[in-house]
Amino acid sequence: MPESATHRAIVAVWKFEAAKLIAGLTRRVRDVGLAEELAQDALVTALEQWPDTGVPDNPGAWLMTVANRRAINLFHRTKLVERKHEQLGHELEPDHAMDLDAMLDDPVGDDLLRLVFIACHPVLSSEARVALTLRLLGGLSTEEIARAFLVPEPTIAQRIVRAKRILAEQRVAFEVPRGDELAGRLASVLEVIYLVFNEGYSASAGDDPMRPELCEDALRLGRVLAGLVPDEPEAHGLIALMELHASRSPARLDPSGRVVLLLEQDRGRWDQLLIRRGLAALERAEELGGAHGPYALQAAISACHVRAPVAADTDWERIAAIYGELLEIKPSPVVELNRAMAIAMARGPAAGLELLDTLATQPSLASYHWLPSARADLLVKLGRLDEARAEFERAASLAGNARDRELLLGRAAELGS
Repeated sequence: MPESATHRAIVAVWKFEAAKLIAGLTRRVRDVGLAEELAQDALVTALEQWPDTGVPDNPGAWLMTVANRRAINLFHRTKLVERKHEQLGHELEPDHAMDLDAMLDDPVGDDLLRLVFIACHPVLSSEARVALTLRLLGGLSTEEIARAFLVPEPTIAQRIVRAKRILAEQRVAFEVPRGDELAGRLASVLEVIYLVFNEGYSASAGDDPMRPELCEDALRLGRVLAGLVPDEPEAHGLIALMELHASRSPARLDPSGRVVLLLEQDRGRWDQLLIRRGLAALERAEELGGAHGPYALQAAISACHVRAPVAADTDWERIAAIYGELLEIKPSPVVELNRAMAIAMARGPAAGLELLDTLATQPSLASYHWLPSARADLLVKLGRLDEARAEFERAASLAGNARDRELLLGRAAELGS
């Protein structure tokens, strides 16, 4: 196999095996930072040896064996935790090789679930949880994470280092939370995955309106999580929401890369496989009693859109009602804005504008460019074009993403001077 092909194979193996490898090592050494270092050492060894020896039949087991041996050497050199040294040595004896292979072949083992809850622990900031999750579970390099979020690489590196230090200082246990604690911790995990997806689906800054690779990473992590906690309805609700949103991606940009608004999209380009998967996940969430969870409710709104053959068939009264239910369990000015727009579609622009005007004083929406954009849309329908143009221009001045800014200025220009 040519070296370049071997290198590509190593990258693919690492992407697939990294999370399981780090999870298994964390159980052994009880330190997620050390576990990642040992995994990285094993990767370096693979990069050195596989171009000559070829990719082994079970690359995951090979990496785990190398990492375990390095862990044994480390504990031996530093004379730390002699009991752990003996335990690790015992696990690598030939009689245990089959058990190791079985563990590595299990894509939804307990170790991986424990790692999910560590990476998304509430003791960390939201930004740190996202960075650590993408690093440990997504297999992304620091450079890739920085590029995806348009943040300097040293900033991401600092977040990851600080996150590992906090986990060590707080002595966060490598375990799956139980009882009442599970719900709160699971909510943190779901939040992190959805933050990653949202940044990919609607980039907050930069020149590109979407970053598909982040959507794909979030979907992959969400599917893994749903497999790890199959009886948790909100895990399926989140999968449904992301699948249904992602199904519209092929129609979200025109040939020039400009954003195409939902009601103007070519629904024939929507991904029917993702729609079927999303609707199935929503049905599963509802079967588990989670129809009224925040992610399931948002997925139900998306389901109203994908079930309408054309935009005119959209059940806006149903969407407005779901937003009202969502407001009761998770109040948010953004949800209020979306409900106002649904009411405008169902009952007329004046009704929606009246609701939007009550949101103008919300501090959390002061720099949210979609509020003046939404007002502009309704003002156009009411024939108040001068006001609408001014609102589109104000929205453009607030937009952090270049493509959003271009779209809004274009709409302002269409209204003339």
